[in-house]
Amino acid sequence: MTEDLMNFDLPVDRSSIIKVIGVGGGGGNAVNHMFKQGIKDVNFVVCNTDAQALDNSPVTVKIQLGESLTEGRGAGNKPEIGRQAAIENLDDVIELLEGNTKMVFITAGMGGGTGTGAAPIIAKAAKELGLLTIAIVTIPFRFEGERRINQAVEGINEIEKYVDSLLVINNEKLREVCGNLKFSEAFYYADNILATAAKGIAEIITVPGYINVDFADVETVLSNSGVALMGTGVASGEDRAVKAVQQALTSPLLNDNDIQGTENILLNITSGTEEITMDEIGEIADFVNSEVGSSPNIIWGTGLDEKLGDSIGITIIATGFESNSIPELYAKKTTKKTITLSEGHSEVKQKPPVVNEVKESIEDDESLDFKQRTLDFDIKKSRNSEPDKFIVLQEPESEAEVAVETKHSEIVKKLNESRERTKERRRDSSRIKDNIDEFESEPAYKRKNLKIDEPSHSKSSKVSRYSLKDDEDNEGASLNPNNSYLHDNVD
Repeated sequence: MTEDLMNFDLPVDRSSIIKVIGVGGGGGNAVNHMFKQGIKDVNFVVCNTDAQALDNSPVTVKIQLGESLTEGRGAGNKPEIGRQAAIENLDDVIELLEGNTKMVFITAGMGGGTGTGAAPIIAKAAKELGLLTIAIVTIPFRFEGERRINQAVEGINEIEKYVDSLLVINNEKLREVCGNLKFSEAFYYADNILATAAKGIAEIITVPGYINVDFADVETVLSNSGVALMGTGVASGEDRAVKAVQQALTSPLLNDNDIQGTENILLNITSGTEEITMDEIGEIADFVNSEVGSSPNIIWGTGLDEKLGDSIGITIIATGFESNSIPELYAKKTTKKTITLSEGHSEVKQKPPVVNEVKESIEDDESLDFKQRTLDFDIKKSRNSEPDKFIVLQEPESEAEVAVETKHSEIVKKLNESRERTKERRRDSSRIKDNIDEFESEPAYKRKNLKIDEPSHSKSSKVSRYSLKDDEDNEGASLNPNNSYLHDNVD
């Protein structure tokens, strides 16, 4: 009997097909944030050279990188140490990814030592296992220093070689989204953006919806898709669907890139207590199609988050961008060229020093007669001497020129409208000037046929002139017809 009572049917901890791996300090913080938020049916893993950071993580699966190399003290902001540490414990990572894993998210904050050096090694191993590999990385804030940003550029260039899709979040752009945040809030918001990206992709697969989207659909969009860009938007009230998708498409996170011509788009719609309607979904789809300008392959899913209340949140991930779509990252470095004097350049000859310089004074010669001559050039004849024998064709305008021309035409239109309003005011002013005698001779209330009551004259005042006065002979009070306080002639 006791044995039957102790035999509980406990749930088995199943391995998910989706793994989310946080590498380094920044990646680990992002995964810790995701773990607390909760993403349905994914397994979280943290990898770090810092043993203390691993101990503080709530995530259960942890891999210490470079256990003998760094002895748990971190990579010291050196990407090469992070790279060697990942190679040392790469077998542990591969063992974790083997089995039923189909898709791997690798999150890392680029610019440090472990994330910058180890993340590309782990991404390469995942790709060689045939897994759909997606990297979600961040560019440091500008105040973190130029050296850290340069290391981030090198790390992102390296990890791009081994992933199917690379989603880059520029932390500096977050300041455009949410303004001047407190220090801790800025990094919290960065972690939240990474969590939104991973959740937006993963839950399209793991959360069942009315329209079924499976792993194969997402793989079609993300496999070998290159650089991906993400935009988010939240709106409530009237026209919330259109407002939210407009925010997502104009999000600073998109690095001012236009999604026009994008072939593959992941669209995640999350509603709160007030569920999104079919009409609103149609409005969002129509708006995205109109902005893209073609027939994109849109994979979309829906989710519920009661924290949103009556708002809806939209996450758009567009793929297929070139690496130069992130100008902050891939700006070409100008190479310094040293030119020596021997490379075909004439040598500057110095004049020999003058030993004995003789100075002579020349007296003015009054006999010299200077005359000013005027030369007449026949400009008109030479200008019309021969007509042009060719026709200048207008060069095709680029999209930027067309945009500038359109903006210029709008400005000209506004100026013309302003001139018309000014002319109208001048005409009104001239009409008043012509009829000034009429306006001065006849009051305005008569011209407008207004009836005004005649004012009462001051003589017809209803104020009594009588005053109450005590009699000096003690015969009682008497009325005095002359009030000494009222004067007929006011000064």
